[in-house]
Amino acid sequence: MSGFSEEWLALREPYDERARNPGIVEAVVDSFAERTSIRVVDLACGSGSTLRALAHRLPVRQRWRLVDNDPGLLARAAAIRSTPDFAVQTVALDLDRDLDVALDGRIDLVTASALLDLVSRSWLERLADRLVAGSLPFYAALTYDGRIEIRPSHPLDAAVVAAVNAHQRGDKGFGPALGPTGSEVAISCLQARDYSAVRGAADWVIGPHDRDIQFELFTGWARAAGEMGELSHAELVQWLDFHRTRIVEGRSSLRVGHVDVFAWPTRRR
Repeated sequence: MSGFSEEWLALREPYDERARNPGIVEAVVDSFAERTSIRVVDLACGSGSTLRALAHRLPVRQRWRLVDNDPGLLARAAAIRSTPDFAVQTVALDLDRDLDVALDGRIDLVTASALLDLVSRSWLERLADRLVAGSLPFYAALTYDGRIEIRPSHPLDAAVVAAVNAHQRGDKGFGPALGPTGSEVAISCLQARDYSAVRGAADWVIGPHDRDIQFELFTGWARAAGEMGELSHAELVQWLDFHRTRIVEGRSSLRVGHVDVFAWPTRRR
């Protein structure tokens, strides 16, 4: 499941790419440094951003299984060119219902981006059990962690962020979502199953010239906050107008907190 439009994923991909924690990526790459081939399953792949971010750092011979429930996004991902040494397979599945199917067969690495904040604890426990059963390492990038820093500030910023974080805990297709605690819960689940894990900040840093993504973010946050009902329509209009004006003036900047995680079984096969 991705739940995001192709336009939004295309807009955010450059910020995701810059945000990925280089130390965590290095840990992933180093764990396969002595391999000549690798088989990767990417959960909730969207249009294939994890593949584009990681493939050039992995062993030459690669087999990617890209899993999502959005046919349009999978069609874009399928356009990634395959070669005899670099095969890309797209699979349309509901990850809530068909997780075992997604992780069937021979796999060396499971990846996901911007997913752990959307899933429930029970789904994450299922994933952890499946990873343990296959002794599979797991790279989970760009999990939102609840931090939003806005400059210049508005008196309602804290209330809006709190409402957005409450909204993040709604059902996104996997049951009640973990929201900003997703990466922490994932690490806890896997460490309880004799995995080791490293984590690192992967924040979006968005400057005054990044106007398109700022307009999208502020609009989305206002909508999400409005659905929670804690702030009035008038308050949200005032808040959104203030920040849109700062964007147009070239004075607005953001930091949106994300976390990258790499976890691996203490006893590898």
